[in-house]
Order: sequence, then structure tokens, then C-alpha cells
Amino acid sequence: MDYTSRPFRSVLYIPGSKSRALDKARQLPTDAIIFDLEDAVAAGEKDAARDLLAKTLVDGGYGPRAQIVRINAFDTDWAEDDLAAIGPAAPQAVLLPKVNDADDIMRLEARLDGIPAARDTRIWAMMETCEGVLNAREIAAASPRMAGFVLGTNDLAKELTARLVPDRGPLVTSLSLCLLAARARGLVCVDGVYNAFKDADGLRAECVQGRDMGFDGKTLIHPAQLEIANTVYAPAEDELDLARRQIAAFEAAEASGEGVAVVDGRIVENLHVETARKTIARAEAILKLEKESAA
Repeated sequence: MDYTSRPFRSVLYIPGSKSRALDKARQLPTDAIIFDLEDAVAAGEKDAARDLLAKTLVDGGYGPRAQIVRINAFDTDWAEDDLAAIGPAAPQAVLLPKVNDADDIMRLEARLDGIPAARDTRIWAMMETCEGVLNAREIAAASPRMAGFVLGTNDLAKELTARLVPDRGPLVTSLSLCLLAARARGLVCVDGVYNAFKDADGLRAECVQGRDMGFDGKTLIHPAQLEIANTVYAPAEDELDLARRQIAAFEAAEASGEGVAVVDGRIVENLHVETARKTIARAEAILKLEKESAA
């Protein structure tokens, strides 16, 4: 799977213990799924959940949706059993919670290296601790298997003793550090959840903030949040129109021997054209994914 070009606008958490939810997710318009064996599964349900999820992964049926399994952290009694159960099912990716440093990623890498069916499994890191954020650069570079970061904003706010306010001012530094580290290594970076799943306006505002900061998409806790995340994190028609006009103007300027072009009173240089082409490619990738998901 090419993580550098596929969309991650919406990344929906699905409890690994709920067979009905696992089945329903096959039809939901989400770009990616996090099958959760950690927070969404009670201690007494861990064994049954990992067995159910392993069978679900083998059965498949999720089409082009990216599939990520969140195991329990290594400081619990469940992580090793999680890997033993889901590893043979050849998961596309494993999401490790409570990542503090590169050693945590290398430990997971070593476990996956020992499972033949998991030779192509990628690694994602939950960025939800103060230590993890401060070590984001080293975590991003810890393994060739690294594919992305997922922000755990609830846990991070708890560690910071920060308040969850609408503009997320107390978290902006942490969000930015993780984005910088992810982009430096070419990783996907997905924003944390919005807890009030019935508050559409609040979700939209937080998606806009995350999009404008540079996140690839939003983790979600309820299917009702999918439409807003998918819409906000997709290029709007006016963005696509501007991108096409920038490319056309720059190509015309080049053809006439000029190094820059002007569109809507603004200079257009190489870097703007590169961004414009990425915008168009992103829209095309989203359209392709949506068609394949509906097939």
C-alpha cells in the first residue's frame, strides 16, 4: 500500500470486540479503519476480541480502506498475545499506543520481523505522551516499517494537565512537533478525535484547524462524523480551480521564457505549481478511493 498518495481524511475507530460494528465498517465511507484492541475493549473481553479480529482480517471485505490494528501497549499483559493472534492474519499495519521513544518502535519491529505473515506490516505510532512528543523525530525515523502518527489528544491533554478548549491552544505545540517529525520522514499524520460526536459544528471547526495545520485527516469515534471529515479534508472546488489555473499560467510563462506567472494578482512560482499538482492528485486519489469503496 502506497501511504504517500492514498487519502486518510477519515480514520474510524472500530472496537475489535464488536462483530456487528466490524461487519458494518465494510460499507462505511471511511478512508481508513483502526481496529481497536486497546481502549475500546474491556479487560475481560481481550481474548475474544483478538480472536474475532484475527478471523475478521482473514475474511477481509474492506475493499480499499486502509486497515490498522491498534494493539495494547507493551507495558500491559496483553500486547504479546495481541501480536501472536493478529500477526498470522497479515495485518496491513499495527498501531502501537503510548510510544515514548524509538526503542518502543524497534521492539515492535523485532516482534513483527519474527512473524512471517507480517513481513509487509507497517507500523503506526500513537503520539499521546509528553515524552513521545519530545522524541517525535527519533520515533519517526525508528524503522523502515514506519508509516504514520496518530495523535492521542485526550491522553496528551491529561499528561499536560491542559484543558480541552475549542481552539486547542494548549495542544498546538505538541501537534506541530508531531507534524514536523512526520513530514520530515514522509509519514502520514492524523489528528486526534473529537469527543462530542453529536456536535457537528465543533467537529467541523476542529477538522478545519487540523487541515489548515497540515494534518492528513481526522481520527473519528462515530460513523456520524465521517461526512464532515471527508468533506473538510478534501480539496474544495475553488481550490482545484485555482490549482488548474496556476499550472496553466506557469506553463504558459515557461513557454514564453518567463520564470514566474501571475494568477489573481499573486506570483506563481515552481513551489506553488508543485502544491497545485499535489492538490489535484489528492482529489483524484479521493475520487478513485470512493469509486472503489462503492464497488
